[in-house]
Amino acid sequence: MTSEAETGIRLQKVLAQAGVGSRRACEQLIEEGRVSVNGKAVREQGMRVDPNRDAIHVDGTRVPTAEETLVLAVNKPIGMVSTMSDERGRPCVGDLVFDRPERLFHVGRLDIDTEGLILLTNDGDLAQHLAHPSHGVPKTYVATLLGIVPRDLGRRMKAGLELEDGMARVDEFKLVSSTPGRAMIEVTLHEGRKHIVRRLFAEAGHPVESLVRVRIGPIMLGQMRPGTVRTLHGPELGSLYSSVGL
Repeated sequence: MTSEAETGIRLQKVLAQAGVGSRRACEQLIEEGRVSVNGKAVREQGMRVDPNRDAIHVDGTRVPTAEETLVLAVNKPIGMVSTMSDERGRPCVGDLVFDRPERLFHVGRLDIDTEGLILLTNDGDLAQHLAHPSHGVPKTYVATLLGIVPRDLGRRMKAGLELEDGMARVDEFKLVSSTPGRAMIEVTLHEGRKHIVRRLFAEAGHPVESLVRVRIGPIMLGQMRPGTVRTLHGPELGSLYSSVGL
């Protein structure tokens, strides 16, 4: 009869299969006490784990090991709604993954006139943690503004502006580029209210001409073209889980 200690898969094998490194490299991580399982440091070789249930971390970063876990990064184009389906028949994010069998949740809505990063996942816990305000997942946007941007705009937006539904502010503000009559501004904020970036700039007297979300937590849009999809793997996926305490 197989004992409970003999069930599961050896920890170093699970780590290697998750892309952490070679089997020997993973054994070295265990020897150095850099691996934890369900919050407890592990130093013994050969410990068996359940990759679909146990929470495994390396240097404090979650290593997603569940075989069915899926997280996709999508660059939503302008003119597409953020939902998985649309009763009015408009193009939607779900159209980009219509051939996938998994039930996917979308994380981070964008209005129809905004391009940029949306995450899709079949992990309901991850989706809820990313969406919940208590985790304060930062989101970064690049906005194109018309006209001349005053030097004090960043200071004002960091200090906060009063909107119709309360005070709002950005955490970071950076001038990316400036040409006569047009400027590109990068802002980062934890706010999740509807149209918050456009509303903030409008309140500051500088309506947005175009807007792209380029980052959610540790996940970057990078060079993805509008309408493309990529699967998150390895350390990038682990950093996403760790960013919300999973």
